[in-house]
Amino acid sequence: MQRVRWMFAGQLGSQFDDGGPVLLIEARSVFERAPMHRAKAHLLLSALRHRAQELGDRVEFHQVQTYGEVVEGRRDLQVVDPTSYSARRYVRRLGAEVLPSRGFVTSETDFAEWAASRGKGRLLLEDFYRWVRGRTGILMEGDAPAGGQWNYDHDNRQAPPKNAVTLGLPEPWWPVEDDIDAGVRDDLDRWQAEGTATFVGSDGPRRFAATETEARAALADFVESRLNDFGPFEDATLTGDWSMAHSLLSAPLNLGLLDPREVVDTVEAEYRAGRAPLSSVEGFVRQIAGWRDYMWHLYWYLGEAYSTSHNALAATTPLPPEFTALDAEAITANCLSHSIDGLRQHGWAHHIQRLMVIGNWALQRGYDPKQLNDWFVNMFVDGTPWVMPANVIGMSQHADGGIVATKPYASGGAYISKMSDYCGPCRYNPKVRLGPDACPFTAGYWAFLDRTEPVLRTNFRMAQPLAGLRRLSDRAAVVAQEREREGL
Repeated sequence: MQRVRWMFAGQLGSQFDDGGPVLLIEARSVFERAPMHRAKAHLLLSALRHRAQELGDRVEFHQVQTYGEVVEGRRDLQVVDPTSYSARRYVRRLGAEVLPSRGFVTSETDFAEWAASRGKGRLLLEDFYRWVRGRTGILMEGDAPAGGQWNYDHDNRQAPPKNAVTLGLPEPWWPVEDDIDAGVRDDLDRWQAEGTATFVGSDGPRRFAATETEARAALADFVESRLNDFGPFEDATLTGDWSMAHSLLSAPLNLGLLDPREVVDTVEAEYRAGRAPLSSVEGFVRQIAGWRDYMWHLYWYLGEAYSTSHNALAATTPLPPEFTALDAEAITANCLSHSIDGLRQHGWAHHIQRLMVIGNWALQRGYDPKQLNDWFVNMFVDGTPWVMPANVIGMSQHADGGIVATKPYASGGAYISKMSDYCGPCRYNPKVRLGPDACPFTAGYWAFLDRTEPVLRTNFRMAQPLAGLRRLSDRAAVVAQEREREGL
């Protein structure tokens, strides 16, 4: 019996195609489960339909309500192990032939080997990242890291240039929409009008690669135009420059359109040829071969219940409508308003906007971590069930009590002021914690410490911040102010 390769929406690149017959399914029910960013829905549908067009006579392409209409009862299916617990259960129940997962620098077997070697030690990102480089030879000179250092974070934390509106880099390469995109847009309009699906945010023009050809063009453009500046300004933000020096490759990577090892090798080659500084190359390699692989492996290592069974800081506040509707105009704090507006427009924000603005705000106010995790999955074009739990539940919200991150990523307005141009036009003052001009991040930071002190007092990394809290002469007034603060 000839097997038919069922390729899921995260497996659309040639790395998942071994040359035989292919099955692609566009299941409308996927878009009806929960409100989704329209740009995300558009990208998923565009990528599936473009892949079906590329495969031609080799593909069996179905546009149906549910997967079951196509696959129930079939005995000819073969799959590369899918990227979520629910999908893995489903293909096994169907009796499909399951191949090992692909699409990452390291395999699940590799990670299991490394984790076992740690004994009872913590599975820290830095240790994993160094192990990956040593095992693969990426940015290595024999047994030593290229340049003599593993980590160039110190060089990659520069604030944006003073008085700059943008980084002054060329506009990123953008895909050109076609008839397939027009058809997707018509379908999304119709589904929303029928009331069967709910979409939020803007759709168009499409900014993220939906084909392997587009993804390779985006990679080439990043290497040529922005790689050199990626490192130093990796954490910086400017109001007039939504992409900064970032690659915008997370979405096509998560669609399976690029092989991450090929991406890493391409970037490393720029350093070897003397065309890119090591600090920028290392920072980018860390994101792909380190952090991205680490999040993937932790999704399986921590278990399916991870995102629902952890709430160490007792955070139960429901997400506000300003988040769920991406209503940036209703938000007063300029940094948060701008970050949510960028998300509304593009379905994307870079990691500092996610962690130190949106995530920091949610952490300080005790937003329900499971709700926040689901929101990140559905609102971001690169959001997947595997990528968000350790990022949101662990790193951003510290809901796991320290499994992923050793301390909460909470900060006051000073960090945002240093790394962006948000604070200048804002009605709040990042240096003020009490009164009508009090920055909700600065005051919120102290209110957060006050609320979580009983839980965090045993965390040695929080000893200094908590000592500062106890010395705060206006602690009670700041806490009361933040408790009564209305709106965002």
